[in-house]
Amino acid sequence: MARVCQITGKRTRTGNNVSHANNKTKRKFFPNLQKKRFFVESTGEWVTLRVATSAIKTINKNGLEATLRKAHERGTLSL
Repeated sequence: MARVCQITGKRTRTGNNVSHANNKTKRKFFPNLQKKRFFVESTGEWVTLRVATSAIKTINKNGLEATLRKAHERGTLSL
């Protein structure tokens, strides 16, 4: 399974490990993804999403349906 947030679209980034001698080797920066169940009040169902912790904070602040609507408008929603 790809390491991509289903709400924000955050994905693995690449960069360098830099040693004291300034040697550079490739490394990966992974998003902090968590598997979380959310309750959709309009349908009365539970939905399991793989989301970044920043997306969980956004859902707690704005509500699930508003966040899903905004992600769909941005084009980052992948369900």
